[in-house]
Order: sequence, then C-alpha cells, then structure tokens
Amino acid sequence: MKIGLFTTVLGSLGVRDLIAKVKALGHVEALELGTGGWPGHAHVDVHALADPARARQFGQMIADAGLSISALSCHSNPLHPDATVAREADEVFRRSVRLAAQLDVSVVITFSGCPGDADNAKHPNWITTPWPPEYLETLEWQWTEKAVPYWTDTAHFAADHGVRVALEPHPGFLVYNPETALRLRDAVGDTIGVNFDPSHMYWQGIDVPTAIGVLGPAIFHVHAEDVLLDRGNIAANGVLDAKSYRQMRGRSWLFRSVGWGHDEVEWKRTISALRLAGYDSVLSIEHEDALLSIDEGLQQAVTFLSRLVPAEPPAEPWWT
Repeated sequence: MKIGLFTTVLGSLGVRDLIAKVKALGHVEALELGTGGWPGHAHVDVHALADPARARQFGQMIADAGLSISALSCHSNPLHPDATVAREADEVFRRSVRLAAQLDVSVVITFSGCPGDADNAKHPNWITTPWPPEYLETLEWQWTEKAVPYWTDTAHFAADHGVRVALEPHPGFLVYNPETALRLRDAVGDTIGVNFDPSHMYWQGIDVPTAIGVLGPAIFHVHAEDVLLDRGNIAANGVLDAKSYRQMRGRSWLFRSVGWGHDEVEWKRTISALRLAGYDSVLSIEHEDALLSIDEGLQQAVTFLSRLVPAEPPAEPWWT
C-alpha cells in the first residue's frame, strides 16, 4: 500500500514545482492528477498530451522523479439538467479517459452526477426521501432514464480504452453511499467502481470498515481525508447541514486532515478493512481542511499515515 496525493490542492504550482513539493513531503509515492472539473486546478493539459509523444514525455518525467500516477480526476456532473454543463463534464471525462490510456493509468475518477426532476429542469435535484410520493417517482426516473443509460454507454467507452471508472460516492449525487454505488455497478457492469473517501461516509453515520467490506472489489481508488463530527451541533440539528463551510462553529461536521477527525485506531481499522477487501494500492491524501494551512495539513497527513500504512503484505501468514 502506498501514500499518494490528490494534487489539486497545489494547483498554483507547475508540474516540476509540484514534484519538488511532493518529494519534500517524504513518503508520498503516487500522484492523483486533476484534469478539470471541480475544483478546476488541472496539472495535466489533456489537449497537449493527446499527442502520444508528449504523453510519454510527461509520464517519463513523473517516473524519473520516483513517482507513479494513481489516477486522473475530473470531478463533475455529467447528468446535469443544463445540457451545456453536462456536455462539458462529459467532454472532460472522455478526454481524461483517452489521456489515461496514453499514460497507462488504469483509473479515472469523477462523480456519478445528479439530474434534475424533468427534462426541462434547470438545476440538479438530489432526492433523499421516498415521500411525498412524487419524490420516489422522480428518483426512479433519474435512475432509469438518465443515470443508467448514460453510464452504460460511458462505461463501454472507458472499457474500450482499458480504463476503469471510479465514481466517488458523495451526497448531492445519485451515488452517495455503498448501496447506490453497487446499484449502478450492478446495472452497467464492473467497469464502474468507486473512489472510496471515508470523509463522505463518516458524517452520514456509515461505519467505514463495514462499508469497505460491502464494496469489496468495487473499490478502485481511495482518498485519505477525515471529518470532524461536532456532537453538540449534531445533537441539535442532525447530520444534514447546508450551511457554508465558512460557518465552522455552527456546522455539524467539517472536513479535516487525516487524524484530526478520527484517531489512529479508527484509521487502522480502515486500512485493515481495505486489505481484507483486497485493496493494496494508493491512499491518496485530499486536503480540504480550513483549520490547517496547506503545508501543515499535508505534512501532518503524511506523517500520520506513514506510521500506519504497511509497506507490503506478508508473503504468507506467519503461523502456517
């Protein structure tokens, strides 16, 4: 298992400066490179690297630094009811898949997306309750008329390029937990899996090791990000919280750097569950902690994980 970094947090740096920064952190062996979408900081020019020679040169630069590319990420909403927004999301995804094939990267990460409530809708409509009855009717329409057709076609496209699609379960989109992730995977095939981010599970009340066990081989990539749960605010208002992330004192939960929301015991449970599920790849640090600077948050996450992440699995159980 390796420690990696989702590079969009360092989006202001050019690629060579990014590599130098990552090497200075120590222990980081893999990069998850943004190619567009949210939050918009791309370290990869998908147009320029469409040229095979330039793609090989770029990949060699990463390899010469002793790093690998764990995934390309283009988080966006390809099911958006605004046709222009959906088309742009689809285009950046498909460019990312083509580039991944050029770079010999096996995983592209995005969101499942969320449609509106009708063909003429203007905004996405995330439904979280089956009642009043029109909610459930709309939810079924979103799945059968929008999500399954789109992802069936898109999964075939990715498979034709030798790429797997890791959809990140995230509230606000149709795929937001293990159940919805497996529903889509069952409908469109095993080219679709998940980018597992524990931070999106914790605040929903999901036990992370249990979720990992449920998903099993559907886990294609993993983010290392934490959440701090404010028990007082949750006791008063529950976990659903639409307040701005800037209103930190009043929120029920906050994104935190690894180790600032859950302790080593919990992260050991998570890493052990990943190994039991057959995942032995990259833990890609994602930094969205408003209480720590970028430099401090990344360094603390690297230091924390370096104490926990096993370098390699045993060849066989020691007791045999």
